[in-house]
Amino acid sequence: MNVVVLLGAPGAGKGTQAPPLAARLGIPVVATGDLFRAAVRDGSQLGREARRYMDAGQLVPDEITVSLLLERLARPDAAAGVILDGFPRTAVQAKALDVALAERGASVSVAILVDVPADELVRRMSGRWICRAAGHPYHETSSPPRAAGICDVDGSELYQRADDQPTTIRARMDQQLGALAQVVEHYRASGVLRTVDGLQPIEAVSAAVGAALAGTGVAMAR
Repeated sequence: MNVVVLLGAPGAGKGTQAPPLAARLGIPVVATGDLFRAAVRDGSQLGREARRYMDAGQLVPDEITVSLLLERLARPDAAAGVILDGFPRTAVQAKALDVALAERGASVSVAILVDVPADELVRRMSGRWICRAAGHPYHETSSPPRAAGICDVDGSELYQRADDQPTTIRARMDQQLGALAQVVEHYRASGVLRTVDGLQPIEAVSAAVGAALAGTGVAMAR
């Protein structure tokens, strides 16, 4: 079983790299946010437990998250493995995942860090703008409007949410990067960490991710 962990701060591009990597490996992407929503929608016992925390605006406990992951790994489409996007977020979660996988005779095959400097992450995330009328999204560099400050679709004003302003992003980033560093160190100590330069163009990052798998024992889909 191939268990691939994709690591990186918000804005690093994990979500962009996960689908093509999944296609190359022939295994599904498992994002914890999607996992929570599916469990809640299905009304499973774990889903009901997770919902109590989500409705209260609290983090879902590690034991529930790991149990949901193990349930997902038991499905037929995950027999060859999964790509984990968004988990683990802390060293405690990484250790809990190791224990849970070991009980099933498995382990993390490789952890790939898409490394992007904090200043670039802030630049990427603070470039987001949306229109007031219908929430059409824009980005200052990757998808700017034809006319500055005006929505292409309905001509309404573009504005920036508080969560997308540089000071807010940097404060949130400081907390997240500290936890990410601990997870990175966990996998470095385990000998399964590979790092790729996330400043490259998307295609180059994809190629670097593929190269990072060399020698890890992770098999490509035939």
